[in-house]
Amino acid sequence: MPDQQSREIFGVAARLQFAAAYPEVPHVLRHEIAHHPLLTLEALAELSGQLPGSSIEYNRGDLPIGIDRKPGSTGLSIEDTIRHIATTNSWAVLKNIEQVSAYEALLLSLLGELRSEIEAKTGAMLRPQGFIFISSPDAVTPYHFDPEHNILLQLTGSKVMTQFPAGDSTFALDQVHESYHAGGARELTWHDDLAAGGYDFALSPGEAVYVPVMAPHFVRNGASSSISLSITWRSDWSFAEAEARGFNRVLRKYGIAPIAPGRWPATNYGKSLAFRVLRKLSAVK
Repeated sequence: MPDQQSREIFGVAARLQFAAAYPEVPHVLRHEIAHHPLLTLEALAELSGQLPGSSIEYNRGDLPIGIDRKPGSTGLSIEDTIRHIATTNSWAVLKNIEQVSAYEALLLSLLGELRSEIEAKTGAMLRPQGFIFISSPDAVTPYHFDPEHNILLQLTGSKVMTQFPAGDSTFALDQVHESYHAGGARELTWHDDLAAGGYDFALSPGEAVYVPVMAPHFVRNGASSSISLSITWRSDWSFAEAEARGFNRVLRKYGIAPIAPGRWPATNYGKSLAFRVLRKLSAVK
């Protein structure tokens, strides 16, 4: 029998489904990465000791959907948090796991299976990064957005991700996008009347969900502890969208109400180029 690392993780049906939906339509697809030796609790506790402190974030798990600041710590070490995640009422993320060679190989192998589908739509796959989430029962990941194309693979336990339409200012104001790309927080303001616009993606082991660039979302963990692997990448399109937001921030400073960047396949090239010129001249950050 071939070992875990030599097997295909995304089958033909999953790749076809992904190709049809990428890059703008969120969807659930199947994967085959259960019981990987690098993704056990003990292996992840050891990984946490190999990563720099800036690549580790953990806090209480019993959070509301919306928060306006980083939540407080539990007082435990990251190693104890992970090893005893079933009882520590915690949420933890190990960021940029590609800093450790074995995890870099795993990440690139997974993304390599989808490279042709990705590059056919959005060009070169840029800045591959991996994140591992370890969550206690009923933990919440509050409402936020992220700048990458992202597939979240559920490994153990279950969770429900609630996603909202990307680029719709109802769910994240244009000014919030602009602030984020200037170094602001990714956490978003939550109001209960937003809930009707969300779509729930229930995930069990062997299932993954695709999250478009800057699609607002929050996550509720199930009744048991959970491990999830997020594989992400950027594209020229995603960088151009971010740069167009930056240029809009400049326009807004001069009292101009700018039009939001277009979603893919709009190129946003004009604003992107203008922002790059301003940045090169050190007129903006």
